[in-house]
Amino acid sequence: MRRLLPVLILSAVAAAASAAPRAAATVPAKALPAKVLAVAPQSVPSVPAIEPAADDTFRICFNYGCLTERDISVPGATLDTIRGRLEAAPDAAAEREALAQAVGMLLAVAGRQTPVAADRAGNFLDQEVEGRMDCIDHSTSTTRILGLLEAHGWLRFHRVLEPARRTRLILQHFGAVVEEVAPRLQERATEKAVEVPDHVPVLLALCDCAGAANDAGRPDERAGRAEMAEARPGDRYVIDSWFVDNGEAAIVLPLAEWLDGGGPDVQ
Repeated sequence: MRRLLPVLILSAVAAAASAAPRAAATVPAKALPAKVLAVAPQSVPSVPAIEPAADDTFRICFNYGCLTERDISVPGATLDTIRGRLEAAPDAAAEREALAQAVGMLLAVAGRQTPVAADRAGNFLDQEVEGRMDCIDHSTSTTRILGLLEAHGWLRFHRVLEPARRTRLILQHFGAVVEEVAPRLQERATEKAVEVPDHVPVLLALCDCAGAANDAGRPDERAGRAEMAEARPGDRYVIDSWFVDNGEAAIVLPLAEWLDGGGPDVQ
């Protein structure tokens, strides 16, 4: 019942405030209980708006074995789109999906500035074509793309590792790798300060609602505990763009599955 009381009081106050202008408080300070005097009106400080991302660059390599390298200019608007998708990811699996899409987007950007637009899945479909990319080109370039996003601080659930190598008979294949980490809480931003009316602290103090206020006041902590419960720190995944045509989302596989030969059947 004590937890319902503040809700009922605040609902009544909100209804009264919407029906008529708020009158100035007339209760003398000395007539209020001591615990009321200790509660001052507060406001939630505003958080500055997120600045648009500036243009940035990453280095891509192609023509097999990183024979040719070029710097790629990435528009800030493209980076803002990628940042938005990463920030919206509620867990590690969603962040990996967003990273796979980001790799495809940035390789498509590279395709508008270099011949890599001609790159096709695997090696056989684009042999001898200028701009072709083998697994060395892809794993190197994808690792650089992931490193760019990590450097911006946009990865909450992963860190970027060195590329992995798998060997089957005499064939070798390389892929970019990320490792899942314990998540860090995403900062919550507010567009403007939220003013707390003068009468709200008084009502909360009069109804002895400290317990209810404390219960409601730590959503970030509860969210953090939920994220920690679902996290699998140490798990590693390959983000492999060699399996797809230029501009398509990369393939994401658990590292163990990838090492065992997992992935689309392309040559």
